[in-house]
Amino acid sequence: MNCISRRKIPAKTQSRRPIDGVRRWLSFVAVSLVVACGGSVTETAAANDSKEYETEYNVHPDPKDGHIEVEFVLRQKRHLLREVRFNIRESRFDRFEGDGELIRDEDVLRWLPPVGGGTLHWRAKVASQRNGDGYDAWLGEQWGLFRAEDIIPRAATRTLKGATAKTSLTFELPTTWSVVTQYAEQDGVFSVDHAHRRFSQPAGWIVMGKLGVRRDRIAGIRVAVAAPMDHDVRRLDMLALLNWTLPELVRIVPDLPARLTIVSAGDPMWHGGLSAPESLYIHAQRPLISENGTSTLLHEVMHIALGLHTTDGNDWIIEGLAEYFSLELLHRSGTLSPSRHERAKSAQQEWSQSSTRLCGGRSSGATTARAVAIFIALDEELRLKSDGKHDLDDLVGGLLAADNDIDVDLLDALAHKLIGENPNALHIDKLPGCRKIAPASNQP
Repeated sequence: MNCISRRKIPAKTQSRRPIDGVRRWLSFVAVSLVVACGGSVTETAAANDSKEYETEYNVHPDPKDGHIEVEFVLRQKRHLLREVRFNIRESRFDRFEGDGELIRDEDVLRWLPPVGGGTLHWRAKVASQRNGDGYDAWLGEQWGLFRAEDIIPRAATRTLKGATAKTSLTFELPTTWSVVTQYAEQDGVFSVDHAHRRFSQPAGWIVMGKLGVRRDRIAGIRVAVAAPMDHDVRRLDMLALLNWTLPELVRIVPDLPARLTIVSAGDPMWHGGLSAPESLYIHAQRPLISENGTSTLLHEVMHIALGLHTTDGNDWIIEGLAEYFSLELLHRSGTLSPSRHERAKSAQQEWSQSSTRLCGGRSSGATTARAVAIFIALDEELRLKSDGKHDLDDLVGGLLAADNDIDVDLLDALAHKLIGENPNALHIDKLPGCRKIAPASNQP
């Protein structure tokens, strides 16, 4: 509809009182503009309004109770966020209360917030044992260590088309406590921004309590190592190892995260290492380099750097790549001598003999060692058949560029692209438990 339309003035009005007639006509036009254009102006203004809404997660730990209260605050000037669907399959979440409407459907909680925003509260039990052998999430009277996913259930949203969230994370802590996360902090507010996501939720490892923290900038990456002060954590040793190895990692994976946060603690935490995007946990008693020449710390760093995912049953691929390249980082940086590096690879090949299956289920230590042996053979074959032009670094570059879940078919196709034939190292006879690989015609 046009905002302004022509209107003929009646002849009688023109002849009797020209000036009054003009005035009445102008008044009519003004009223007509308001009536006729009011809806369009409102729609245009709404269309020009920002489609950004704000979400804030306020975290309130109760160290004595072992629970954390989370307050999820939504601020929006108009109805941008229509619905949030939380996955509450885990029994650790309870006591959901909030503005608007809450609908529970088995393992899904739907929150329909008010048009102008609102607040949703819940409680999360933190402590979680890993296979009955130590905790991978803990909150006690002195400190806490867990992932954001342990206290904030994963969610999907329904929004006005094009709407995006500006997300922040804050903490209300005991007086002597501080907190470290993977996010940048300013005046007590952590900015949560996950690229390419319209709805960002806090993720990764968090440690809180009376903390000791060491920070450095290595190969362009902001690195932080944080742990409770009374735990025997070798913060500077970790930074030293990363100073030697991260520059080599940048050569393999140039597009690394801008931040790397390492959290650590002693018992009762699980005696291992676990990675998350841009952050990792490692137990205080884990050696930086084991007697067999491997490094749990660098293994988890490789997981963060690669950020790869596999199809079901192919966990051995990403575990094998992480272990193989952790050895390579130690070797290329000069941390391990060439002879020590060869002994480390031989130890993996020897250990691999105790594994009878690759595909299916989570990769055990022996299965990962078998995967390392396969990647050692594949690297040698790529170098030989390309006259030294290609190696496993190039294949990893292909995996990162493919942006697909990884399986044996993709490995085979990428190797075929580099050397012009299917590699012997990935022959089905050498991959127990895996299905037959795709023919060469299926290469990317």
